[in-house]
Amino acid sequence: MYLARKKVTVIALTGAFSFSTVFAPALVAVSTLTKINVAKAANRPTTMSMNGMVTTPHYLASQAALDILRQDGNAVDAAIAAASTLAVVYPHMNSIGGDNFWLIYNAKTRELKALNASGRAGQKATIDFYKAKGYTKIPSRGYLAANTVPGAISGWGEAYKYAQQTMGNSLPWSKLLDSAVSYGENGFPVTPSQEYWTKMNIDEKDKEFRNIQRFQGFKQTYLKSNGESYKAGEVFKQPQLAKTLKAISEKGAAEFYKGEIAQNIIKDLEANGGILTLEDFASHTADWVEPISADYRKYKAYNFPPNTQGMASLSILNILNNFDLKKMGEGTVDYYHTLVEATKLAFADRDKYLSDPAFVNIPLDTLLSKEHGSDLAARINMRVAVKEAKLLDPKGDTVWLGVVDKDGNAVSLIQSIYHDYGSGIVAANTGVLLQNRGSFFSLDSKHVNHLEPRKRTFHTLNPAMLFQDGKPYLVYGTMGGEGQPQTQAALVTRIVDFGFSVQDAIEAPRWLQGRTWGASSNDLKIEGRVPPTVIKELIQRGHPVKVLDNYTDTMGHAGAILIEPATNIKFGGADPRGDGAAVGY
Repeated sequence: MYLARKKVTVIALTGAFSFSTVFAPALVAVSTLTKINVAKAANRPTTMSMNGMVTTPHYLASQAALDILRQDGNAVDAAIAAASTLAVVYPHMNSIGGDNFWLIYNAKTRELKALNASGRAGQKATIDFYKAKGYTKIPSRGYLAANTVPGAISGWGEAYKYAQQTMGNSLPWSKLLDSAVSYGENGFPVTPSQEYWTKMNIDEKDKEFRNIQRFQGFKQTYLKSNGESYKAGEVFKQPQLAKTLKAISEKGAAEFYKGEIAQNIIKDLEANGGILTLEDFASHTADWVEPISADYRKYKAYNFPPNTQGMASLSILNILNNFDLKKMGEGTVDYYHTLVEATKLAFADRDKYLSDPAFVNIPLDTLLSKEHGSDLAARINMRVAVKEAKLLDPKGDTVWLGVVDKDGNAVSLIQSIYHDYGSGIVAANTGVLLQNRGSFFSLDSKHVNHLEPRKRTFHTLNPAMLFQDGKPYLVYGTMGGEGQPQTQAALVTRIVDFGFSVQDAIEAPRWLQGRTWGASSNDLKIEGRVPPTVIKELIQRGHPVKVLDNYTDTMGHAGAILIEPATNIKFGGADPRGDGAAVGY
């Protein structure tokens, strides 16, 4: 019985313990990367419900989705309500000017569908265009960073149409955006997360990645009249965004791509040297694609195909199939070492092949085969960490949300603008913050992810589900760029291999193999609750460990919903590293 499963035991590092004294010089002392003050101990209960369940990284979005479920709306309806609300109340992490990806399980047809609502590069977006302007890489911020069409609204519209036709219980489209419009018009209390990331992004010293108050739209939208950021608890309103959302609510998703909204966005882009056109917007489509999968123990893990890194998330599990993690023990040095080394191998495959499959051939069947997983597993040296040659991407601001309704329909949805506050461009008279996802394209024509017109870039976003006996057992995901496959592996192994409850799996100490802004090498960031003996041994095996806070949003905001097969009870969890809540009825 699921309720009998054990609580996770964590060891907190307290007192005046000095990592730098014990482990110098390999370990930097507790990092200055500390972000938002979060609880020293979380220990939230797992939320349980008999009917619907929602988990999102902001409690207002969770409530908005639950309201829809209580009105007999389906899981897709609730996901749209949550996603639109998140676009208002978590603006530093996502926007209707970004992209999203959906996994949708239809309980009536017993099929899993995948919807790719990511935008393509504009027709004018060429390598020659940027090089003629003297660029060796696409700018991280500004009008030239906003070079892909925002796909999020097309995802809402296409998913709604599918659910309305096949699931039943669809509420009117206009009702789904009510909460988002209301929070835009009337405001909401700013979270500590928004305050922190706004302050980070008005740092005048960092001219490339920050200092985005230099863009008038950002300054007018997200800062006070005196140029300061809003503080946690202060009311923040976005009347222009509310007006835009109201137009989408009344006229449908097409209004964003073919109506006055698109015209206003393009007018602002053209006036400031941007390259997207009305034709780019009008020709955009969200596309149904086939989910990809890999077996893990007695379950089948599903994820999103390229252009996302879902292949890496599955590859990690495919490699781990060859190890007896239970025998290693959760939280041991062997556990962390094995998962980190599996991640490196999966990322090497990902970085060799991943881009838009319409432009490149990606041998997914081979990469996700049991034989390839076994071959990669055999390359892991349990005593020595492999050093990566490639620098991992340091960023990826995103929201993930999950919904399961009373009929068993399920949604795993991820929505993003790439960097916190995306391109920094808020298109005039729209309130729409545009993403900078296209800045990840390479200007090297030999790179697998090089820029081309109408091409979708490599995406870190990958929503996930774990199936048992042909039905969803675990709906899960996280924000966090490079951290997404790593956190997904942490959730699955802790739930499947070690019997953790959903909430305990989310709260347990996490790690992130990668780097941060300005760093010249990758490191292994790890939360401070991991015992010092384990950290010491990881360093001895060659891992460049950097210890962070006990709970840090560097690790992303994870969430999960487990459906107990015997009882159909839903168990939901939300991350204490964020502002989320798992709620049900």
